[in-house]
Amino acid sequence: MGSEPGDEVVVVGGGVIGLTTAVVLAESGRRVRLWTRDPVERTTSAVAGALWWPYRIEPVVSAREWALHSLGVYEELAARPGLTGVRMVEGVLGETDLDEAGGWAGARLPGLRAATTQEYGGTGLWARLPLIDMRAHLPWLRERLLAAGGVVETRAVTGLAEAGAPVVVNCTGLGARDLVPDASVRPVRGQLVVVENPGIRTWLVSTDPVSGEMAYFFPQPGRLVLGGTAQEDSWAAEPDPAVAEAIVRRCAALRPEIAGARVLEHRVGLRPARDAVRLEREELPDGRLLVHNYGHGGAGVTVAWGCAREAARLASR
Repeated sequence: MGSEPGDEVVVVGGGVIGLTTAVVLAESGRRVRLWTRDPVERTTSAVAGALWWPYRIEPVVSAREWALHSLGVYEELAARPGLTGVRMVEGVLGETDLDEAGGWAGARLPGLRAATTQEYGGTGLWARLPLIDMRAHLPWLRERLLAAGGVVETRAVTGLAEAGAPVVVNCTGLGARDLVPDASVRPVRGQLVVVENPGIRTWLVSTDPVSGEMAYFFPQPGRLVLGGTAQEDSWAAEPDPAVAEAIVRRCAALRPEIAGARVLEHRVGLRPARDAVRLEREELPDGRLLVHNYGHGGAGVTVAWGCAREAARLASR
């Protein structure tokens, strides 16, 4: 049985939000075309350190619901890490206490506990969380979309009206600033240093309580990803050598063996931040339907599947 014309959906945006949304729509029986300005390997999502945890995202209650749904998906995908890029890895969330996190996540994360003083010098949580290798995960999502009958088209758009389908889903991230337009979308610059892994098998996220500076490291296959920064309203896309040195220094203060690790790569990504995620439907004057799904900041990977499920529901006529 073929799809009806009204079943056609164009998803604009090829990062993790757009890809995941397109997969959910295609696997529900919709005819999906994904428009992406850049190949998925060159999107902002490709830069992500990609630890599952709702980081700087509003509204909090909805974000936790989206995150917990996504957690269930990632736990299943972790059974095939070489294919999906998803692994369950232990580590410490610094400056987070059990009372705060246990209330919403404790039932789903039975191993969640306070970190010992040997594991972390301050208040922290020991957790086993999904850690996603975006080099593998984004191409896997693209292949899953294609297997479901979706089409991926590399094309830049200057306005959402260019997508003439009955239903358009806007997953353009930072691009929504101009395409909607929505001036409330702003960049939060993240810089990473990728080094050879000196044997570290757990991840760590730490925030200096005085300066607010972050330090984190994530063991990914064949490398260790070091971070990080959260520079509000910075459009600088090139790595800053001084910032890179500071990242390595902060991470080495937590794990001294990082100091001598050979640098493999420097990366910069501009997180698409907004005061609150925009996940809603808009009826256009011509009768078409526009669904917005953007503004996830640094938590896109964390909430991708939950937001995709909601966006697919909103895209139903």
